Amino acid sequence: LARLRAPLPRSWQWLDGSAFGTHGQLMQIAFGLPPVETDRPLMYQGLSDRFFGPADPVPFADPAHGIDFEGEFGVIVDHVPMGTSAAEALKHVKLVVQINDWSLRTIAPIEMKTGFGWIQAKPPCSMAPFAVTPKALGEAWQDGRVCLDLVIDMNGRRFGKASGAAMDFGFHDLIAHAALTRDLVAGTVIGSGTVSNANYAEVGSSCISEVRAIEIIRDGGPSTPFMAYGDTVRMEGRNPAGWAPFGTIHQGVVPA
Repeated sequence: LARLRAPLPRSWQWLDGSAFGTHGQLMQIAFGLPPVETDRPLMYQGLSDRFFGPADPVPFADPAHGIDFEGEFGVIVDHVPMGTSAAEALKHVKLVVQINDWSLRTIAPIEMKTGFGWIQAKPPCSMAPFAVTPKALGEAWQDGRVCLDLVIDMNGRRFGKASGAAMDFGFHDLIAHAALTRDLVAGTVIGSGTVSNANYAEVGSSCISEVRAIEIIRDGGPSTPFMAYGDTVRMEGRNPAGWAPFGTIHQGVVPA
């Protein structure tokens, strides 16, 4: 694993959605924000000039920034013409990937309130080592969704195993949203956003911030800390038989 790199070490464009409604609701609680009143997919344009490999140590400037992982799935598209409909969008999906979207949670609310989007709160993401065609996923690819459990361990202990099938918007919807007013160049990566399920009490979560939001609801305040130097996270999309088509992300947090 240590010798493997991200399938795309860099990309022309990285667009990340927030297609799991449960995650959005819990984040509003975690950050003390009002609900987002929209029927459109949520999406931002992130840092695309580097994707960490699946075993790369990930450097951070300061643990006080609230280091968090976010497990998600993504697609890599070919050229998508402007105005492509959701009905036509899936034919542009060439590869499917697994992503860890690193986030800095104490910076995020500050940037969110500016209305301009992320710069400091979103460092480079990581990718699992193998990109897989939709055809190769077989039954794990349905209605523009990756129907696998994203099994996550932090420091060797089970953290979550939420299903990617629960997207409120499929990847076809996300592609059409992104292409409404512009072409998408071949090699654009589009993320699902953090995998999250309504039955989080049973399956756990795919990021620390969600767990903290659940603790706020249950206990009146968060108790789970964000990551510190030396902490590790492991992610693997699996079916019930243990098949993990994307391979494994297994990374540690280190000083910059």
